[in-house]
Amino acid sequence: MLGMIVACDRNGAIGKDGDLPWRQSTDLQHFKNITMGSNLIMGRKTWDSLPGKLPGREHFVLTRSNSIDDVNLISFEDAKKMEGWIIGGGEIYSLFIEHVSILHRTIIDTRVENPDTFFPDITGLGFNLVEESDVSAGEKDQFDMVFQKWEKR
Repeated sequence: MLGMIVACDRNGAIGKDGDLPWRQSTDLQHFKNITMGSNLIMGRKTWDSLPGKLPGREHFVLTRSNSIDDVNLISFEDAKKMEGWIIGGGEIYSLFIEHVSILHRTIIDTRVENPDTFFPDITGLGFNLVEESDVSAGEKDQFDMVFQKWEKR
């Protein structure tokens, strides 16, 4: 099963200046719980934004470069055949959106000013919302959020 996990604002923004435009500890824990023990598939910019390898998960990077040390490089064709989670960024989400069967989306209750990266619109792609829960901002969160689980028909 190839899935996708993303956090976006109310307008679908996922990034600004090469980083997440919010600090949401509760969502990071949600991400960890869903992805633990699985493969993470990402683009180079997402890899560069991480503090390093995330414990308990294998990392695979799609890139046009062959100069990334200490991480598995993978092609789009090979990644489509894998089990794991697509974790970004914007170009990678757009590339894989039609090839995933499950989507975990966190909607952060904000509208980012001048974002530069967006999650693709899933309207018309065959996804059905199967779970949704409102989550109030915790002590280490900037905003309230909504956890959603979508599955393809």
